[in-house]
Amino acid sequence: MLMSKSVETLIDLVEIKLSCLEVWDREDAKERKALEIALKELLMMRTGSKRAIPANGAEITELRPAHVA
Repeated sequence: MLMSKSVETLIDLVEIKLSCLEVWDREDAKERKALEIALKELLMMRTGSKRAIPANGAEITELRPAHVA
């Protein structure tokens, strides 16, 4: 289990990467999807529940394993 400070740091890093990512091809789209899934998982770890609530307040309820595209 990760410390809450580590989870927050990882959330920040994933959000920064997502904001900088430009999708030009299929590989970029796959990377974006993987980052979105990772963000959902990290948000769930932060809240300790099956629901994740990001900073903007929108609820995320769907979660698929990172290896599923």
